[in-house]
Amino acid sequence: MLVKYNEADIENISHSVTLVPRLEYSSNLLSEIIDIFSEKLHDIRKSNCDFVLFFDETDKNHYNAIELERNFAFSLEVLTTIKKRITSISGVRSIPEVLPSLIPMIRTISAQFFSIVPICSQRLSELSVHLGSIVLDSAALTKARFDFSQSNHESSIFLDEVKLMVDSKISKQYPNVDFSKLCNT
Repeated sequence: MLVKYNEADIENISHSVTLVPRLEYSSNLLSEIIDIFSEKLHDIRKSNCDFVLFFDETDKNHYNAIELERNFAFSLEVLTTIKKRITSISGVRSIPEVLPSLIPMIRTISAQFFSIVPICSQRLSELSVHLGSIVLDSAALTKARFDFSQSNHESSIFLDEVKLMVDSKISKQYPNVDFSKLCNT
């Protein structure tokens, strides 16, 4: 049986085939970053475990250590959710629906860790570039249009929700800490 394709169909097929390995690479890169963040968070929690009982409110280093733990916990939660969303992509048409709101989240985390974990910040920047190119290529294939202000708004709402959740967990983890002072340091 002879199947006829027009040139546009062949071009779309070849472009969508190139998206799969790039998406897989992005997912693998994100997994590596998540592993590093998990390890760092584990180490920080281990070093902060004494703060549950013995927290010195006069020591700014104690507050800084808990703030660092909170930042890592927040970022890890966001990155894990991003990983789930990336793995939920089921076809080229779902890419413009899923990825645009993830890129601002990745950039936010990258900026937070620029001086703390430069290699992760650099890899997150690379990840945002890869995902941005995938979004643009998928839009060319699907003729999707984007409202980047809407994507930024969705990202902002999600980041605020995760921040509240992480703040709640940290507050329960360190019941002897006055977190209103932590916000003022």
